[in-house]
Amino acid sequence: MRRNRDWMKLGALVAIAAILVIGFTSMVDLPRDSMAQPVVPRPVLTSQPKQQPAIPEARPLAELGNAFTAVAEAARPAVVFIEVEKRTEQSSRSLPSPFERLFPQAPEPRIQQGTGSGFIVSSDGYILTNNHVVEGADRVDVRLPDDREFEAEVVGGDPLTDVAVIKIDASGLTAIPLGDSDSVSVGQWVLAIGNPLGDAFTFTVTAGIVSARGRLLRGLQTSTWDIQDFIQTDAAINRGNSGGPLVNIRGEVVGINSAIASETGFYNGYGFAIPINLAQQVAEQLISEGRVVRAALGVSIVAVDQEAADYVGLDEIRGVVIASFPEGDSPARRAGLRERDVIVEVAGEKIEYGAQLQTIVGFKQPGETIDVTVMRRGGDRRTYSVRLKEAETDASQTVASRPREDSDRPGSLVTRLGISIEEFGEDDARRMRLSPGQVEYGLLVTGVDRDGPARGKVFAGSANEGFIEVITHVDDTEVRTRRDLNAALAGVPAGDVVSLRVVQITGGQPQARFVFVRTTGNRQ
Repeated sequence: MRRNRDWMKLGALVAIAAILVIGFTSMVDLPRDSMAQPVVPRPVLTSQPKQQPAIPEARPLAELGNAFTAVAEAARPAVVFIEVEKRTEQSSRSLPSPFERLFPQAPEPRIQQGTGSGFIVSSDGYILTNNHVVEGADRVDVRLPDDREFEAEVVGGDPLTDVAVIKIDASGLTAIPLGDSDSVSVGQWVLAIGNPLGDAFTFTVTAGIVSARGRLLRGLQTSTWDIQDFIQTDAAINRGNSGGPLVNIRGEVVGINSAIASETGFYNGYGFAIPINLAQQVAEQLISEGRVVRAALGVSIVAVDQEAADYVGLDEIRGVVIASFPEGDSPARRAGLRERDVIVEVAGEKIEYGAQLQTIVGFKQPGETIDVTVMRRGGDRRTYSVRLKEAETDASQTVASRPREDSDRPGSLVTRLGISIEEFGEDDARRMRLSPGQVEYGLLVTGVDRDGPARGKVFAGSANEGFIEVITHVDDTEVRTRRDLNAALAGVPAGDVVSLRVVQITGGQPQARFVFVRTTGNRQ
């Protein structure tokens, strides 16, 4: 009996121990298997499809961002980096010397470098940029987005619109489509693309809106013939962006980035672009004619204000006032227009502001007849037929440099010396304020090949700049014409040295020196 009770006690203790073990293991969550750790499942992260924003209301912004990306990628192959090199002259010594007048030294070249932007407009290498990017450049280099580099020819430039055309020797290029700047509206999204602040920031894209149209920047005016009709944008534009495209949301160029409004020289909220319709007209003439031919009404104009509108009975402030007529022939005056007339319509198009009038008239053909509608005091509205004349604009708008098909043309390259020349004439002497008999003949140096034998020995200039160099002798032979120069070089073996008597003229004071040039083997 006692033995049975002992076994019952032992069984109870075992049962109690088993219960305690089960309870303990459930509390501490010990692993069920002694040799293996269980795989702990990671939480599943839910996500929306990549093309759909998680917030439905944000979908338009996502689509706009995708559009910006697509436009930038489409434009990339056509936007180029431009590097220019300009050479100026400086004295070979920084301090004056008492021997300067007895032993004058030739000026040494000083190289200035700059960068800008441009965009390809034809598959065979024509590129649009700003005139101020390439004006006066001795060398223009273009780098494409694929890192190919080309030396570019300046086809022509027009400082009155700040448009220039350059060309590289390439084919199969991707051209960017040109849009219609007349259809650009304030508030429209645009992208400014270019190479701001030099090589480190090539192909930079900034976004903004068109914040105004028809802007006139008086600080940039260089001539009464300037045509300023800028598109204003708040897309960031900096130095180096000049010449790059302003692109709409369809990937079409609507302007050429050209200027900024800033006291520091860096972006300060507003940039300005030349309307592409104006730029395209300039570019087509530069390519086909080598210069820009403009028509003129023969009037000087000012903007209409409230008082002018009231004076002629206009119910809105628009148009331009004829302030005066220039001396000489004026087609507008001949046709019957008067001072104080307000021009409100030209060739069937309403005139809102001055640059619009300049653009419409400027790119008509000289000799063409157009209708001009004016308002006079008291609401008198009249229309006149005006036969346009050619505008007498500055010659600096003509070709900066063009291929020379005929090597005997003035200013062509003399390859044996590596210089470009033209005959020195009476007009040049007069512009240089020379007295009769000081320098009566010779060959004006208009260009020096950077890799030619005369580099660093003679220097190019122009009478308009107030600095020229004239070659009067090759050895002992006088040279007055290109034929004289060719004859003087005809018997000189390649590699031989010739002496050139060079007269440098600055401020009306000629000073002669001799330089020695080793000729090349290229014959004219």
